[in-house]
Amino acid sequence: MDQKYRIHNVENIPSPSLVVYKELVQQNIAHAIETVGGDVSKLRPHAKTHKTAEIIQMEREAGILKHKCATLKEAEMLAQNGIEDILIAYQMVGPNINRFLSLCQRFPDVDFKVIVDHKDAVIALSDAALKYSLSIKAMLDLDVGMRRTGVPVSDKAVEIYESIDQSDGLQPCGLHVYDGHIHDTEFIQRMNACNQSLAQVELMQDKLTEKGLPIPLIVMGGTPTFPIYAKTDGVEASPGTFVFHDYGYASNYPDLGFIPAALLLSRVISIPTSTRFTLDLGHKAIAADPEGKRGTILNIENAEVDTQHEEHWAINVPDTKQIQIGQEVYVCPTHICPSVALHPFYFVIDADGYYRETWDVISRNRNLT
Repeated sequence: MDQKYRIHNVENIPSPSLVVYKELVQQNIAHAIETVGGDVSKLRPHAKTHKTAEIIQMEREAGILKHKCATLKEAEMLAQNGIEDILIAYQMVGPNINRFLSLCQRFPDVDFKVIVDHKDAVIALSDAALKYSLSIKAMLDLDVGMRRTGVPVSDKAVEIYESIDQSDGLQPCGLHVYDGHIHDTEFIQRMNACNQSLAQVELMQDKLTEKGLPIPLIVMGGTPTFPIYAKTDGVEASPGTFVFHDYGYASNYPDLGFIPAALLLSRVISIPTSTRFTLDLGHKAIAADPEGKRGTILNIENAEVDTQHEEHWAINVPDTKQIQIGQEVYVCPTHICPSVALHPFYFVIDADGYYRETWDVISRNRNLT
């Protein structure tokens, strides 16, 4: 195992636990800034990966002053920690409309933005905003191929954007584009896919410009496509996973240049056969997403992950003679984002390799204060 992950006082950390290496997080933030050529105005990182005030402070200290998030709790955390430019990349519906507007009232100095992709959502948000005597910035969620949310380039998309402009309680604020369908491991293929997305954005811009509609902001992408949008004029890039990185992205996108900075600490709790041992790392502590290999073991050679249950994970090895009950096992998760949401706090490892503090995963709880 790479010695940068060794924890010198590991005996003080219970398992299973999520451990975060502060110095590696700082390196990832620095690399993100380097990727945009030092122009932090192009960065709008997504808080959904870490959900943590201390990391927001680290990004602020590095000059990153605007953020994107998915939940109202994440938005509240950002506002409480001095961020004054916040995009909530989620359409407000039902009770969340009033919860969002109440949040806007609590933090009047914050420039909140939300996304919309349907006229009914525009009407509901506008009507509520008028009751609160607020004017809300809304971005059109543009679907460039993921087919999850958003609306494709079309006359319908223009009509929705026009409805924002015509609503007394709203202001049109630009285009939000998430391209999570782009999974090309080869950089050139990924860049070509991004260029197809950019072509759709340009076409949408032309349609809106013909109508005389303002497009002040374009926010695009996630971590895999970040290097492309980092070099694209007029676009804010919104990577999220980069702060922690993970086994999935490190394996599929080695060109990104980020370092896994968060691991799961586990221990051997059983050795049922001569070729099999069991960890205390079930899918209640490491994400069951994606299907298949959910993590890789860093400090035991030739270990192959096998059946996983709620509190157990069976691991196959050629021989268990060197395996001991209680032995520490370091696991790099395939997908760190949903793994974070399973833990109330991190055990933070300092530059000397010692655990000396914990950080609360504040936005794991969706209740607003």
